[in-house]
Amino acid sequence: MKKFMAEFKEFISRGNVMDMAVGVIIGGAFGAIVTSLCNDVITPVIQLIISKALGVESIDEMTQVLNVGPIAFGNFISAIINFLIMALIIFLMVKGINKLTSLKKKEEKEEEPTTKTCPFCCSEIDIKATRCPHCTSELKAKK
Repeated sequence: MKKFMAEFKEFISRGNVMDMAVGVIIGGAFGAIVTSLCNDVITPVIQLIISKALGVESIDEMTQVLNVGPIAFGNFISAIINFLIMALIIFLMVKGINKLTSLKKKEEKEEEPTTKTCPFCCSEIDIKATRCPHCTSELKAKK
């Protein structure tokens, strides 16, 4: 069970999984905005234009003839606000995850070096070496 949980944790912590999840959530929220725009704003306007072309005089008569309600700007604005709130929450989550990931990388980078470069032949050698095994130059001992 521990191995399964470790694999799951590794899977979730990958950057591309988080990017995909953010894309799906934002896409769904944006889909709600588009749906609301079509259902609550554009469709009533189109129906109003059609009813005028058919000779209907008032919005009440149009509502009775076409069985539509008034333009629902409130629903559309609500969909936009829901999208913005969801985007803010996802932004804060991603920012927190990125912060944790950068802290983890910083901890990994703080390890002491185990090699150094020979100033004469530019070969990589052990940090404790006093003589380069490649060019046999004498090196200053590290104190």
